[in-house]
Amino acid sequence: MAIPPPPGPQQPQDPPPQGAYGQPYGQPYGPPYGNGLPYQPWGQGYAPYHRPAPVNGLAVAALVLGIMCFLPAVGLILGLIALAQIKRRGERGRGLAIGGIATSSLGLALLVLFFATGSASEFWEGVKDGARDSVTFSVKKGECFDVPGGSLEGEPYDVRTVSCSGRHQAEVFADYELTGTRYPGTATLTEIAEEKCFTLQSAYAMDFWAIPDYVDVYYFTPTRESWRFGDRDINCMFGHTDAKSRLTGSLRRDATTLAGDQLAYLQADVLLYDALNTVPDTADVEDDLPGHRAWAERVAAALTEQTRNLRTHEWQDDADKPVADQTKALERAREEWRKAAEATDADAFYTHYDEGSALLEGREAVTARKALGLATTPPSHDSDDSEGSGGDTRSEERV
Repeated sequence: MAIPPPPGPQQPQDPPPQGAYGQPYGQPYGPPYGNGLPYQPWGQGYAPYHRPAPVNGLAVAALVLGIMCFLPAVGLILGLIALAQIKRRGERGRGLAIGGIATSSLGLALLVLFFATGSASEFWEGVKDGARDSVTFSVKKGECFDVPGGSLEGEPYDVRTVSCSGRHQAEVFADYELTGTRYPGTATLTEIAEEKCFTLQSAYAMDFWAIPDYVDVYYFTPTRESWRFGDRDINCMFGHTDAKSRLTGSLRRDATTLAGDQLAYLQADVLLYDALNTVPDTADVEDDLPGHRAWAERVAAALTEQTRNLRTHEWQDDADKPVADQTKALERAREEWRKAAEATDADAFYTHYDEGSALLEGREAVTARKALGLATTPPSHDSDDSEGSGGDTRSEERV
């Protein structure tokens, strides 16, 4: 006979059917997370399936630098770093990194070859020469030249070198090299050029009497553009007071063109004229008597040194007496200049100044110069031209 089951909880033989996520049918869908639900709600860090790995940025940079041949060493290093990062991070771009390494290695090899063979210096010199040719021209001491279709005034863009024995617009008598890295400006360059060219002319044209009254002093200075490429030269030159007119023959009178006695005489003569050219800017003695007295003292001191040099040199027989007579005249002139330096008023200064000046370039000077084969026509001394350069110094920028 059948025995009924004992009382108590009934244990079903088979589990009830369940849904796809372990939920019994008929139960509300989606109980709170943590009660056995095997998924996380949407919006809590969800990422779509099949997301691609990122491309390594250093690999891209390495390839760009390698292709452009720009900083090849940097491109090579970036490519090697990129390979290591790609392997460690699982990123993409291995081909880019390898391409950057290859092109950068080639560029680096070419760069090493470029410097090793001296091509770099040749290239840079070519760049500088090209820049100079485009913004400037070069003239040297002792050269004579014309400005094709132009004038020494204004802005000449080119020069044509010609023989100094013939007709020419200008003769370069000095080159002065500037220093520094910063462009000093046109005004400063003009001031420097005026001072240096005026000082340097007597070393080239030592025979002051041989400089015609129509000769003036000009100069070229660097431009801002040529300065960037190393141009530091100020060129001083003689030219006609009419900047379009021509000179004839060279004005060079120095150790390269003079005989022994000529050179000795002019070396002593330069001492005098350098002192004479320090006359005060104020033309009237009444306006600056102390300045003119100091000038007269400088001239007297120069005459002392000049006469000493003339007396100690051994002159050729035909020049000995003429030079001795000129030396005596210069000694008398020195005494007049000393008295001018001690003058208490303008009238006294003018009296001794006139006497002393007449003795400097008188008959004895002409005779001595004739015996030595030097110029025998005394220079004119206009009241508005104390420098004796044939006019005001003109400044020209090299362009």
